[in-house]
Amino acid sequence: MRPQGTQTAYTRKLSSRSDSFCMMVDEYTVSGARLPLALTLGDPAGIGPEVATRLLAERASGPDVRPLLLIGTRWALEAGAEAAGVTLPELADVPGPDTAGAPLALLDVGLGPEGFEFGRVDARCGEIAVRSVETAARACLAGQVAGMVTCPIHKEAIHAAGYVDDIGHQEILSRLTGADWTATMLMTPGLRVVHLSTHKSLIEAARYVTRDNVLHKLRLTARTLSTWGLPGARIAVAALNPHGGEGGLLGREEIDELAPAVADARAEGLAVSGPWPADSVFNRAIDGEFDVVLALYHDQGHIAIKVHDFHASTTATLGIPFVRTSVDHGTAFDIAGRGVADPRSLAAAVAAAEALIDGRLAQL
Repeated sequence: MRPQGTQTAYTRKLSSRSDSFCMMVDEYTVSGARLPLALTLGDPAGIGPEVATRLLAERASGPDVRPLLLIGTRWALEAGAEAAGVTLPELADVPGPDTAGAPLALLDVGLGPEGFEFGRVDARCGEIAVRSVETAARACLAGQVAGMVTCPIHKEAIHAAGYVDDIGHQEILSRLTGADWTATMLMTPGLRVVHLSTHKSLIEAARYVTRDNVLHKLRLTARTLSTWGLPGARIAVAALNPHGGEGGLLGREEIDELAPAVADARAEGLAVSGPWPADSVFNRAIDGEFDVVLALYHDQGHIAIKVHDFHASTTATLGIPFVRTSVDHGTAFDIAGRGVADPRSLAAAVAAAEALIDGRLAQL
């Protein structure tokens, strides 16, 4: 485990239009031994800035509290505070990831509010969202922040901004870091779920269920969870078809792809079992039989997590060389600007990032 509050500087890959903006990050060093946690504000038209301001209003202060570096725009944060009906605490404006000893700081990525409306897809907001993620990731790769927490971005907005290959945070971070294999893990008290695939149609997700893909994700899951303080994790693989395929009567993926992948993983010494029928495996994990479930597609895993405990659920990205957690909800354009957004998932994401940085996954 790394010493608390430190971060290894990794060789980075970064390729995007906002490289020129992000270059400024390398010009500054971080003062003090306790590195800040980066918090990106997400799409300004969504609820990210609002839940961030609610978090700030409720966040404790003191020497034992890790500094927060907010990355986005001040005008979006002020709009979120107005919607939430809260007063922003004092924020130091900084040109790079060095918070200069301030407990709360803001790194503004530029771009003004021209034409801004809550709840509307806007290319400018998409650009701000991607710039923020790239800036935070670059600071993580340089060892200038301890990790990053992200508020939600909007897929249509980033597509409108010209980022046609970036469907979500995981794809952006894979591009920036050059990671070959990544995965999304959802966490809520009592249940952890890693996804074989996320942003794929149901047909594409079923085609993605191959022996090789499953084995790669099992290796990644075991390795990452060990790094985060849960060695020897008991991994259950969910089945794809009803009742686990009923011996091939309802589909052969369990026989041809999943069972062989489980056997391969066990031969490598991983504590893997399954495939188990998806209608019971999550409850068995909640009861303590498994440490994590490998779900095979987006809704299979997301529904289980969100039904179990929607407001406390968070997301973590596996396969990148730093800690990144996120809220487990979207931009919620339908309620953005109305002052009703709930900050509990963001608070849980910040707490989860702190735990993963310190290697305390087992305590979550």
